[in-house]
Amino acid sequence: MSYASIDALQRMLADTVFSYASDRKKAAGRALGTLVETVTFYALRTWGLSDNVVIERRVPEFANPIIHHNVEFSLHPVRRRHEVDVSEIAPPVTAAKIRRQLPFLSGEKLKPVQVLTSNGIKRNAAVLVERDVGPVVANIDIVRDRAVVCELATQPFAIVECKRVGVEEGMKKGPQTIEKAKQGAYVARSVSSLQKVRLRSGQFHGFVEKEDGSLRTGPYAEVLRELIEQDEPTGVPDFILTVGVVSNHGNWFTSDNPNKELRVLSQSYDWLLFLTDAGLAEFIDGLLLDPPVELTPVGDAFRASYTGKKGVNRFTKVRIDARADLLLRRWFREHRRDVERWFNVISPRESLATLRADLWRLAEKRVSDQ
Repeated sequence: MSYASIDALQRMLADTVFSYASDRKKAAGRALGTLVETVTFYALRTWGLSDNVVIERRVPEFANPIIHHNVEFSLHPVRRRHEVDVSEIAPPVTAAKIRRQLPFLSGEKLKPVQVLTSNGIKRNAAVLVERDVGPVVANIDIVRDRAVVCELATQPFAIVECKRVGVEEGMKKGPQTIEKAKQGAYVARSVSSLQKVRLRSGQFHGFVEKEDGSLRTGPYAEVLRELIEQDEPTGVPDFILTVGVVSNHGNWFTSDNPNKELRVLSQSYDWLLFLTDAGLAEFIDGLLLDPPVELTPVGDAFRASYTGKKGVNRFTKVRIDARADLLLRRWFREHRRDVERWFNVISPRESLATLRADLWRLAEKRVSDQ
């Protein structure tokens, strides 16, 4: 780690990359939040979940669909998967151009989205069509000149949210930290049919209504494991595994004394991960600020996104330079074990390998052909 803390790294970014901004430290803090999301996104892709991810999707509360919550990532079962040859398509690669090779999209109302722009910016998890049964999502594979188009189920099997709050100068704690924690906790405990109830003993019980109207209750971890491992996906409808990723240099977490905000989140999400200072600094320093020659396009895309001009961002989880994306995917794949060490599991007392296996199992379950 080249910096004593993320605070030191944020100050360095404020003085260099964000020197143009009126509030340089705040601009650097926002960028750090974006980078936490970026690391999380590429970790999910490395786990083989590219086809399942939808970005910034509105997810309804369980049995209360009048209220929706935006989540960074929702993971959906794949109903059908298609590959489209885009080698003969002149950029921009649009939803309309992709539809010409996919008869099932004929007559559908397409979104005006460019999956790949004329200047080489790709859109991750581009939603081409919204249907009652679920979105149709496209991802460009520039190496194979293919667009992978997936018909997804509307109900996600998991959500992943990222939370980070910076510390203002002269303060020991970010003023919005507890509000961020409460917001994340509320969403985590509202979207899934698996409800969490605290007993007088302080332990959590799980409570879920099965499709036949019967109830299943028991120790929360036990009921959760049962839902993940059941073979019949419709036995308990609307179950969603909730995953939180937090970051920021003791504002959320200290190794000796987890603070109130972290406790609130760890008691709400099914899984809570902490992206360590060392991991985030390694990503920023080693891939963005001082990358090896072969990763130069990654650093260039990052710097080009922060010039003080609007509309130039080419380094987010949604829109990213296609060359930088290719290099990042390759780097994350080759360094998967190193990346996984960037994350500490706060709760439950399981390994990251268990979470990965659980997500795979949920992704592979059959879905009804609605």
